[in-house]
Amino acid sequence: MITVLIVDDDFMVARIHRGFVERVDGFEVVGTANSGEQAVTALRELRPDLVLLDLYLPDTFGLDLIAQLRAEQPDCDILVITAAREADAVRGAVRQGVVNYLLKPFGFEDLQSRLREYARRRSSVPDRVTSQADVDRVLAPSRQTANHLPKGLSPETADLVATALRGAEHTLSAAGCAEQVGISRVSARRYLEYFCSCGQAEVALRYGTTGRPERRYHWLS
Repeated sequence: MITVLIVDDDFMVARIHRGFVERVDGFEVVGTANSGEQAVTALRELRPDLVLLDLYLPDTFGLDLIAQLRAEQPDCDILVITAAREADAVRGAVRQGVVNYLLKPFGFEDLQSRLREYARRRSSVPDRVTSQADVDRVLAPSRQTANHLPKGLSPETADLVATALRGAEHTLSAAGCAEQVGISRVSARRYLEYFCSCGQAEVALRYGTTGRPERRYHWLS
């Protein structure tokens, strides 16, 4: 059972997220917190495996809290759930090693897919590493992305684009992705089309009243 601490400034939102998590097999909510100070205290007492962390807290910004949480429990994982769409926030979260970044508002299926993905990655780590093959199996997804990216695309930016696409409420355009990640629209489209070619995303055309149809991208859970 993977234990979860929910950190959100709105106690009603925290209650909704708790209900979502408890509908996913293999996950158990052990507590909630409504501020950074409460989160540190709860982490110290409850020792959860995973923290669902809102970034807009009354006493601190969530990204600034991550270091404190890991000082209390170094092996604690963080999944960001927030309305923060700024590129700096996404980049900062990725740099601090969060397991995912989910934009509010979201539905049960959005959170469920990310929790299941986290559980799969967590279970892929063996209790004991006996060979390089054990390590390679754990790193396989990231190694595959790095080794097969087309020339001119970087694994770091690919991770940022994937995070933005996963966090999109419905679909995301190249322009919207570029704004979130902080790259050009042309570059964003190259990464988005790459994920479509790999079967990790899909694209659909949205027709307006005038001009060319807009390409909208969706991450496949």
